[in-house]
Amino acid sequence: MKSDLRSDPLRVASVADMPPAAADARPSKPLLAPLKAGLSWLGQVLLLIATPLFILLLASGLAIAIIRIGGDLRLGIDPLSDSAVRPRLPLSEVAGRAVAMDALRQVLMALLVIALAAWAGGGAWRRRLGLARPVEARIPMRRLWLLLPLWPLIHITWVTTSAAALHMSFGNGVRLSPFLSPAMLGLWFAFVVVLAPVAEELLLRGETFARASAFLGPAGTIMATALLFCLAHVSLDPGAKSALARPLTLLPLALTLGWLRWRTGRLWPCILLHGWSNFCLVAYQLGPSLLR
Repeated sequence: MKSDLRSDPLRVASVADMPPAAADARPSKPLLAPLKAGLSWLGQVLLLIATPLFILLLASGLAIAIIRIGGDLRLGIDPLSDSAVRPRLPLSEVAGRAVAMDALRQVLMALLVIALAAWAGGGAWRRRLGLARPVEARIPMRRLWLLLPLWPLIHITWVTTSAAALHMSFGNGVRLSPFLSPAMLGLWFAFVVVLAPVAEELLLRGETFARASAFLGPAGTIMATALLFCLAHVSLDPGAKSALARPLTLLPLALTLGWLRWRTGRLWPCILLHGWSNFCLVAYQLGPSLLR
């Protein structure tokens, strides 16, 4: 006589034995999973944009405060005095302070980036910023030495062509302030060729590149850092007609710097090309006025 399997207390019920309603109630993938993934991705994008913007604003604010307070104390002016009673500063002082603010902003920005990378990456902060040899072997960037002599022609041709297409003048009548002292001229040159390339590459092709690489592919990371680089150079002067012209002229440089960072895994090629590009552009713009 066959035993009734349904009456066997030791038998484990199968899906076939379940009623239709119970069989349909199988575990399924939560419907909110794609939404959560999308919100997480959006949060990473917003953080990617907010981080360099916060560092830039913080470094700018600190530089303005330090240079103004230090300059006022040096001249015997109360830094907290009302603008109506403040003495008018000499033009040489105004020009010098502007250069000093730009230079100090780059130094502070570089220090903030290194501090953030050390906090986020711990002992591997150098590799995070591309300052150490990458773990994975990369193709040596020997062609960089071929790119350097060709880059001035490529960059200046793009800049002049895009400026002409936007009906903007480029390199015409560009001169340095005659009120800058030799020391401030040297500091300005160091700011353009050394300080700005080092600080901006640490921020964008260093920390921002590392953050973007965590959730974007190589092409997306290169494009994201390039767009942030261009947006950081948008003119905030409401009267400037070329507010968007400069970001457009910098797009090829931004994409090339991102490609160098991905191809070599190092930051120094980016700093080198950035500084060389700035030097050539300054020489092209200021050369005619200096030869007069």
